[in-house]
Amino acid sequence: MSSAVLIDILDQHRFDQGALEAYLSRHLEGFRTPASIRQFQGGQSNPTFLIEDAAGAKFVLRKKPPGKLLPSAHLVEREYQAMRALAGTPAPVPKARLLCEDASVTGTAFYVMDFIDGRVFADVTLPGMRPAERAAIFDAMNATLAALHSVDWRAVGLEGFGKPENYIARQVDRWSKQYVAAKTDEIPAMDRLMAWLPEHIPAGNETTIAHGDYRLGNLMFHSSEPQVAAILDWELATLGHPLGDLAYNCMAYHLPAGVKEFPGLMGIDLKAEGIPSEDEYLDAYCRRTGRSGIPDWNFFLAFSFFRIASICQGVYARALAGNAADRRAQRYGQVAQATAEIGWSLAQKS
Repeated sequence: MSSAVLIDILDQHRFDQGALEAYLSRHLEGFRTPASIRQFQGGQSNPTFLIEDAAGAKFVLRKKPPGKLLPSAHLVEREYQAMRALAGTPAPVPKARLLCEDASVTGTAFYVMDFIDGRVFADVTLPGMRPAERAAIFDAMNATLAALHSVDWRAVGLEGFGKPENYIARQVDRWSKQYVAAKTDEIPAMDRLMAWLPEHIPAGNETTIAHGDYRLGNLMFHSSEPQVAAILDWELATLGHPLGDLAYNCMAYHLPAGVKEFPGLMGIDLKAEGIPSEDEYLDAYCRRTGRSGIPDWNFFLAFSFFRIASICQGVYARALAGNAADRRAQRYGQVAQATAEIGWSLAQKS
């Protein structure tokens, strides 16, 4: 388990706190000055801050990072839109309070949401837990993903949130461009994936709300129960293929345990630890969503590893440029290489 690590605001993410307090006093109901503001350590994309006002009320602010950004990245506006739309649905989200697109307040666009006091698990092996507790956590993660994919995106007002067709092709194109824009070193496996994926997209089209970064570390659990209190980090959300989310969620089964940046499940005795096998996890998702099975699974896994390799390359490039959201970002160059190679090995099995 990890409780959120709070640090003093990093130098590259400092902003005019007085201007923010003045803005919140006008626009955030009940907000009382002065406030204390600290930064969450751990995310790799949009800098995130805890605000505690003079009355002890706690809020979370997420903003775009400073500096030159890749196109279509860091879209806090979309995060806000997704959470507002999902309020009251079976997919739990924090209460989004306000969106500010006026860059003069903090230097970039930001939004504010309620703070939720709960547990975030950074390591999928869930060290220190009993097997029954691990089983319940994994089952809750599975049930929450199925619940998200069951939400009627038209009914909640997300018709314009993305294009409901050709999701995989558009994602391959987008992340190929993002990778090329952030490229620092040669990664032959990425070149192979960028050529292979467009030629092997499975037939058929399914559309749900796709979180885009659905993993254990992006879920806030109840402080004592194995229940998901909120799905966090909606930056990559769009309308898309549900199996993209499911495969991304299952990448841990193909990653070695003990890697700090991206811990996986390979090499541990899943049954003894109470963690479902990949097949058991997929069966549970199919049962909850009425699927008879999952064809083309290795394609979706290869696609997911390609995406994460591109994302990690972007984090690494931002670290080299000096504006990454986390101090550990420079290690992500190696992660980009490793995940691309795993993706290509899965593609060859497809």
